[in-house]
Amino acid sequence: MGEKKCPHCGKWSKWKTNINDKCEFCGNYLSSRDLEYHENRQKDIQANKEQWIFYIKETDSKFIADLKKVGNFFYTIYMAIITFLAALIAALPG
Repeated sequence: MGEKKCPHCGKWSKWKTNINDKCEFCGNYLSSRDLEYHENRQKDIQANKEQWIFYIKETDSKFIADLKKVGNFFYTIYMAIITFLAALIAALPG
């Protein structure tokens, strides 16, 4: 445990290296920029998951969900084959 200077009030506060730690004096977050970046990153990750063609939504029927699971399986197999071939081609010359 250490101390960190609060960017809002300028006083030193106890800090446990957690982005959710708050200042003892003013109550604001000690790592407000890091917290904002973390929240934005989580939103981007969720948006990317939802844009994936085989993303299973709660509103999808059982049949559509099963089709998407099969699609994910074959996509994984396809990518494994492509990765193996790329590694093989890269290893052949040298």
